[in-house]
Amino acid sequence: MKIGVSTLALYPQPLEEVLESLEERNIDYCEIINEYPYHELDEDLLDSYQIELTVHSPLSDINLASHNQSIRDSSIEEVKKSMDRAVQWNADLVVVHPGSMPIMGKKIEERIFKYNLESLKECADYARDSGIYMCVENMPVIESLLYQDLNELNSLLEELDVYMTLDVGHAHNSGFSPSQMFSYPRIKHVHLSDNDGTFDQHNALSSGSIDFDLIFKNIEKSKYDGILVVEVKDPKDVITSLDFITKKGLI
Repeated sequence: MKIGVSTLALYPQPLEEVLESLEERNIDYCEIINEYPYHELDEDLLDSYQIELTVHSPLSDINLASHNQSIRDSSIEEVKKSMDRAVQWNADLVVVHPGSMPIMGKKIEERIFKYNLESLKECADYARDSGIYMCVENMPVIESLLYQDLNELNSLLEELDVYMTLDVGHAHNSGFSPSQMFSYPRIKHVHLSDNDGTFDQHNALSSGSIDFDLIFKNIEKSKYDGILVVEVKDPKDVITSLDFITKKGLI
């Protein structure tokens, strides 16, 4: 299987330290969360490592569903910048979070979903024109986050003709079983972390209540051939997770 590691746990280490540590573990992929300090990268530095990249568009201070037009426009532009950088860095995939319900948006929910759809459609068109894949991620059970339900997300992706980043921890938090998680044909990218089902904890694999034996079995059954990205919250959880994956014979 193709194994990668997100910079989420390693932030804000210098990228050369991140890539060097991953190469030492024979990891072939790194997912760059494209915001400071990984917003602009030295291409000569990237070329000096064998690791291939995927890109996660910014997490901070953006909302594709905002009813504030200037905020929504800025959010769209930030996602497009990540797509431009993906092209520059020879990455063919960008992870995008759907929007969130604004504090004052609940009384105009239909309009908020319309704004979100329009924003994602513009980003999807830009991705196609750029020759890369846009993979929209399912969200955890946190108030205001849109598309926590995999079925609703899948319907959106079919409408947009784009792909899914399946976050296993988020899906578990939302009550989906391992077999249900991998029943969606638009899955093109996967994030791995563990939790106890009560909250999106981004803990090390095998430390929570997710049955990863079933997860890996269903990955194989679904014939998924993309990258499995370890997306946990701190460096020790990266090590624990990679040790677990190694013991399973996946690295």
